[in-house]
Amino acid sequence: MNLQQFRFVRETIRRDYNLTEAARTLYTSQPGVSKAIIEFEDELGLKIFERHGKRIKGLTKPGQAVAQVIDRIMREVDNLKKVSDEYARRDEGGLVIACTHTQARYLLPRVIPEFRKRFPKVRLSLAEGSPGQLAEMVLHEQADMALATESLALTPGLVTMPVYSWEHTVVIRRDHPLGDLTSSEARNLTLAQLAAYPIVTYDRAFTGRTTIDEVFSSQGMHPDIVLEAIDADVIKTYVDVGMGIGIIAGVAYDPRRDTNLVGLPVGHLFGTHTTRVGLKAGVFLRDYVYTFLEMLAPGLEREVVTEAMLGVEPSDHHAVAA
Repeated sequence: MNLQQFRFVRETIRRDYNLTEAARTLYTSQPGVSKAIIEFEDELGLKIFERHGKRIKGLTKPGQAVAQVIDRIMREVDNLKKVSDEYARRDEGGLVIACTHTQARYLLPRVIPEFRKRFPKVRLSLAEGSPGQLAEMVLHEQADMALATESLALTPGLVTMPVYSWEHTVVIRRDHPLGDLTSSEARNLTLAQLAAYPIVTYDRAFTGRTTIDEVFSSQGMHPDIVLEAIDADVIKTYVDVGMGIGIIAGVAYDPRRDTNLVGLPVGHLFGTHTTRVGLKAGVFLRDYVYTFLEMLAPGLEREVVTEAMLGVEPSDHHAVAA
């Protein structure tokens, strides 16, 4: 058996058992991939893949165990390359950050410029998507880390740590009836008051939308959500043109820039949320990755991250307020 066979098996699984796609990704031929897998199965004396005719349909039970071992082996091979790069090119390399629009727009601009000053030879890339997509990018090593609020902590194979805590904010036009609320009235805004107006908010995969739905549902309310979007800038735009009131992450409201809108904090209605960073368990982290994490949140010191990667989960008190 050899590393090439391991790569063929791993890529076949990643490509949903499509040998043609696996071969294309590995710059080889489909018959070559098929032959190498069959030879590997013969050498092991067991079938890794379920087949229907010549088509691969999935993993056998022993194949599931083999796939886990291969994943660990290939992860360590990748780690060896990273160790080599760390000592040969200490301040050079790449960093791919998978993130939602909210993190790309409102969190990372506070971090990336300073990081670039310290590591000018590190190539930075942002890959945006839904939290589920971001988790898959990290698990498949298409990204080095993921930043999101929803689902990361529930994803097997990811180590997640808190970055900052935040609450939702309702945004309204200055001429909206809710704009006449006093400060004390705004702090005691009710669900019924919100449900009286059309609502523009996030798509169900993003930024605490699940909580918004659950809170309304728990009170037997069915608000009129007239528009869903994946980022706060779009939500604010449609609030500004009179589509309704908006519910966004508080970090996305800036009174200095959003001069046409008023923001009403509604943490008392929808609770506090935590944005987390997710890393693939077992990967070797280069020094500049540790530096980037600490720049994201003061609580993410190297020792904390190392303990988390070893299976000691840091508590949420390390998160900082947005």
